[in-house]
Amino acid sequence: MRITAVFIPVLAVCWGLSARAEPLPQPQAGVILSVVGAIAETTGEGKAEFDLAGFESLGTETIETTTIWTDGVVSFRGVPLKTFLDRLGAKGSILRVWALNDYTVDVPFADAVENGPILAFEANGKPLSVRDKGPIWLIYPFDSDAQYQTEVIYARSIWQIERMEVLE
Repeated sequence: MRITAVFIPVLAVCWGLSARAEPLPQPQAGVILSVVGAIAETTGEGKAEFDLAGFESLGTETIETTTIWTDGVVSFRGVPLKTFLDRLGAKGSILRVWALNDYTVDVPFADAVENGPILAFEANGKPLSVRDKGPIWLIYPFDSDAQYQTEVIYARSIWQIERMEVLE
């Protein structure tokens, strides 16, 4: 009885620790994305920075859709916005997103849903270059639902993403 009384709480603590997420990967190559603000997980100094490999390691999905900027159906691969915000432990209501040219949009957390937008880094199996709206492009599944075919959503579909801030 006495061993069980000690062993069960120790086992519960160890199980709880193993259930925690792994630390965010440290960038080894050039940083393609920086995130600050109301996030619980960082790579250091109050921000999360990602190189392409670290970003991709968060888990990816593919969306096949047409866009108003491309020809025909394109297969985009990227990190689901919901997965990304969850992995950062983001606690906020708005994600402010900046492009390389300082264009900025505010994306409500309400957009981060299952089968929703992804932070794409590939199109048709090729990395998105800056010339092709990369390194990261917020892609909504435009063809899946008419709610994604509005001027508001098109305006949120920012490309050449370089940084973000989670606002409470």
